Amino acid sequence: MEQAISRDQWSSRLTFVLAAAGSAVGLGNIWKFPYITGMNGGGVFVLIYLGAILFVSMPILAAEVLIGRAGQASPVGAIRRLSRPGSPWIGVGLLGVVGGLIILSYYSVVAGWCLDYIALALTGKLSTTPVDGIPSLFDELYVSESRNLLWHFVFMAMTIGIVVGGVRGGVERASRILMPALFVMMLVLFAYATTLPGFGEAARFVFSPSVDNLTSGGILEALGHSFFSLSVGMGAMLTYGSYLSRRDCLIQSTVSIGVLDTVVSLLACLILFPITFSFGMQPSGGPGLVFKNIPVAFAQLPWGGLWAFVFFALLFVAALTSAISLLETVTAHAIDEWKLSRKTATLGTGLLVLVLGIPSALSGGAGFFGKGMSEATGRSFFDWFDHIASNWLLPMGGLGIATFVAWRLSEELRHEAFTTGSGLKRTASIYRGWLILVRYVAPVGIVAIFLHAVGVI
Repeated sequence: MEQAISRDQWSSRLTFVLAAAGSAVGLGNIWKFPYITGMNGGGVFVLIYLGAILFVSMPILAAEVLIGRAGQASPVGAIRRLSRPGSPWIGVGLLGVVGGLIILSYYSVVAGWCLDYIALALTGKLSTTPVDGIPSLFDELYVSESRNLLWHFVFMAMTIGIVVGGVRGGVERASRILMPALFVMMLVLFAYATTLPGFGEAARFVFSPSVDNLTSGGILEALGHSFFSLSVGMGAMLTYGSYLSRRDCLIQSTVSIGVLDTVVSLLACLILFPITFSFGMQPSGGPGLVFKNIPVAFAQLPWGGLWAFVFFALLFVAALTSAISLLETVTAHAIDEWKLSRKTATLGTGLLVLVLGIPSALSGGAGFFGKGMSEATGRSFFDWFDHIASNWLLPMGGLGIATFVAWRLSEELRHEAFTTGSGLKRTASIYRGWLILVRYVAPVGIVAIFLHAVGVI
């Protein structure tokens, strides 16, 4: 193994947990998880998701952070140091960098929708538009190429502006502000949701063991979403782990990230579904649940414009914290591998993401990347990127990380990297259980995702 070089570090374990939780907590928790929960009937689907987080995604999350901290470099460099120069395992790290690049390119477009709705709330358009006309606001936004391009550019400019400040001056400082703000907004919205008549029904829907709408496809969707939700397999956690001090406990850090991420997902359901049930809407509203159903409900509530602003500001903050980690992953790769300054690396990779995201921003229009590609292939450019990233790149990255840590690293190096900094009494037992999950359980779950993606199961 090569000697690790001097590297920036988080100022404390808390700041690492906040930043990493910010990476994990994103639109997948607040936008996607509630609507796929609704489409799969809640109840047992939620339990399966929690099981997938605990037994599949969190063990791989720990493995990814372990590689970063032990290798003290971005994905490619860390794996090279832990194996050898020219090792084929380097492809696992490169897969994470490419995955982060692709995901951020279309993720920025969805974040732009949040910015547009914040503007609609601030200008009063959400409040003054007739209730039956509110769903069409999203339809108009989706097909507007100019608005999607504008917000994509604005959001990426914000992300670049933070990442260029470095680990402590940019990423850490932003996480210290954005994550507490996110949790405060969630708790305020949750407190309000408990006063709505549909809260009891929503709680039963989320937590009662119902299997009414659950299918085998839904089970695998829960498994696949656990990867997306925890940012596993996209290199972000590995990169953030490379800034983690060896004095900090990897076990406690990983568990804290997983718990915070899961709590946000469940809170999102307990915010959205009470509103949905209170106004007789269907929880299985699909992707339009957030951008169509919820604004309709807010318009009928007292101070609806204010609540809409808080909600979409929450979505924006969640999107921004995740985007920061994705751009940091690509930027760190450029700094480590190409020896660029942080400013040059950030501006260069940010511009690359900006250009790569243009086709996704145009995917709702009538041109080639939208209607043309949909008619020819069944999916728009945006949908193709999302499909490839969620069903292939992330699971492949997760499988590669699990296999590398479980079977390629020596027992001595793996045990030392996992237990260093831990003061827990049962560290040895935790290590043995974690290794079993990473070696046997997690790979089986990932292979099932692949088989589902190709239509075998």
